[in-house]
Amino acid sequence: MIFYQISSVNPLSAYLQISINFAVSEQESPLYLQIATWRPGRYELQNFAQKIQQFHIQDQDNNPVLFKKVTKDRWEVKPAGSTTLKVSFNFYARQMDAGGSWTDETQLYVNPINCLPAVVGREQEAVALKLNIPESWQIACGLPQKANHVLTAESYDQLVDSPLIASPNLKLASYEVADIPFYIWIQGDCTPDWERIINNFTAFTQEQITLFGDFPVKDYHFLNQLVPYKHYHGVEHSNSTVITLGPAELLMGKSLYKDFVGVSSHELFHTWNIKKIRPAEMMPYDYTQENYFRTGFVAEGLTTYYGDYLLARAGVYSAEEYFEELNSILSKHFTDYGHQNYSVADASFDLWLDGYKPGVPDRKVSIYHKGALAAIILDLEIRRSTNNIKTLDTVMQRLWEDFGKKGIGYSEEDYQRLVQETGLNWSEKYFADIIYGTAPIPPYLDKALGYVGCTLVKEENPQLSEARWGFKINLTPQSNLEVSAIAPDSPAHAGLRLDDELVALNDRKIEGNIAGLLEGQTEINLTLFRNKQLRQVTLRSNGQSYFPKYAARKLSEAKLVDKANFYLWLKQRF
Repeated sequence: MIFYQISSVNPLSAYLQISINFAVSEQESPLYLQIATWRPGRYELQNFAQKIQQFHIQDQDNNPVLFKKVTKDRWEVKPAGSTTLKVSFNFYARQMDAGGSWTDETQLYVNPINCLPAVVGREQEAVALKLNIPESWQIACGLPQKANHVLTAESYDQLVDSPLIASPNLKLASYEVADIPFYIWIQGDCTPDWERIINNFTAFTQEQITLFGDFPVKDYHFLNQLVPYKHYHGVEHSNSTVITLGPAELLMGKSLYKDFVGVSSHELFHTWNIKKIRPAEMMPYDYTQENYFRTGFVAEGLTTYYGDYLLARAGVYSAEEYFEELNSILSKHFTDYGHQNYSVADASFDLWLDGYKPGVPDRKVSIYHKGALAAIILDLEIRRSTNNIKTLDTVMQRLWEDFGKKGIGYSEEDYQRLVQETGLNWSEKYFADIIYGTAPIPPYLDKALGYVGCTLVKEENPQLSEARWGFKINLTPQSNLEVSAIAPDSPAHAGLRLDDELVALNDRKIEGNIAGLLEGQTEINLTLFRNKQLRQVTLRSNGQSYFPKYAARKLSEAKLVDKANFYLWLKQRF
C-alpha cells in the first residue's frame, strides 16, 4: 500500500505539506513519480507541478535519496538499496474553484489530482490518505474513511478522482433513491432550505436513474463550496462532484438557487456520461499529456441539454423556466460569429488548445452551447421520425448498456451508428451539417421545435451599437468605454478595432448615452483613442442587422397533436 499524508501547518501561507511513503524493491531502480498535467473535467494542460515547493526524498534512515526531474512533472528516483522511500514537498493551495485546492483557517479543500503524484507502474495498488486536521473536523468525500481522518482507495485513479472538504462547519443532508444514498455537503455561510433542496434533488435524481435504469456507483456526494462572492463552477467525479457558487447568502434566492439545482443536475448526469460512458481516446486517462477526442459534443453538449431538460421532466423547472435556460444557451451561442467558422467536432478536439479561453475573435464554437442545441434538435427529430417511439434517451441507454457498463470506450463512429439505428431519417445530413459542418442552426432548430408546437423567433438586438453598427462595448474598471467585439462585414468592421476607447459620437461626449446618440443615425463620426492616439472614424449604416437575438417560443396556433408531443417530450402540459 502507498501512504499519502496532507497537513496544513500554516493555512495563512496557503501551502500544504504533502508526504508519500511506500516500500521499494531492488528491481525498482530507477522508479518514477508523476504528477498530473491536467485533470478530468477540464481538457487543457494545467501543469500542477508549478505549484510544488521544496521537493525532497529520503530513505528509511532519513538519508537523502538521489533523484532528478526528467520532464516538467516527472521525477526519476534511484533508491540505491533503500527499502522504503519518503517523498515530501509543499503544494500551494490557493485556487478556490471546483477544480482547485484551498486551505485557510476554516477548511482544507483538496482535489488530489492537483497535488498527489503517482508511483509510475503502481497505479493499481491500494492507497491510503491521512489528513492531519483537528479531531473535531468532518470530512466530506466519496472515499471510505477506514480510520479517523484516514481515507482509502483501491487505486491511484480512484484516489485522485475523489475531492474532499475537511472542516468543522460542514452542513449535511441526505436522501435515498433506488436504495442509493446521496449526500449534500455545504461549506459556506448560508441558510439552506433543506426540505426544498431534498425534494428537488430527489426528483431530478429519480428522473436520471429512471432514464438509465440503474446508477453506476454505490453512493454519491455533492460537495458544495458556497463562497461570499459571485461564482459558478462545477466538476464531475466518479461518485461525487464539487460545485462552487456564490454569493453564499443568496443560495435560496431565485437566480442562485436555479444555478444550484441546474449545475447539480448537470454534474450528476456526468456520473454516467463521461465518468462511465467515456470516449475511447480516454480509456484509460493519460494524465501526462493531452487526451485528444472529437466527441466533446456528446460528453458536454448532451450533458448540458439533459442537465436542464431533466429538471423540467422531473417538475423541478416549469416549462417557462426551462425555456429561459434554453434561451440563455441560444444567447451564448450567438454572442459572436465563431459558429460560422468552426464545427463543434473540431471545437471538441481543440479544447486542449483554447477551449476554455476567450480566444481570438470569431474563431470557435462552444461544445457546451452548440452541443446542447445539437442535442435538442436530435432528440426532437428522433421523436418525429419514430412517432415518439424512440428518443435521444434511446441513444443514451444504448451508450450505457453497450459501452459504459462494460468499461468500453465509444468512438465517433459508434455514436453515429447508435443515432442511425434509432431510425432518424436524415442522420447523415444531421452529422454533416450540424456536427461536422457550420451550417446555420436556426432553420434546423425551428423545424425541430415545430414538432412540439414551438418555434424559434429571431429578434433584433435592442442595442443599436450592436444591431445597426456591429460593435459591442464594454465599460472597463477605469470607466473607459472600449470596443469588445465586432461583427464581420459590419459598418464597424471597416472602421473600428478591438479595444478602441470611444470618447465622443458626432462631437458629443459619450457618457452612458450612446444609445440615444445613435438613435436615427445613418452615418456617425466617432472620436476615439487607439494606442493612446486620438482618432476620428466615420461609419455608415448599410441597413443590415447584426448580433441578432433568438428565442424559443410556444406557438399560439399549435395543434393538439403538437401539444401532445410537447407533453411526451417535457412531461408538462403545453
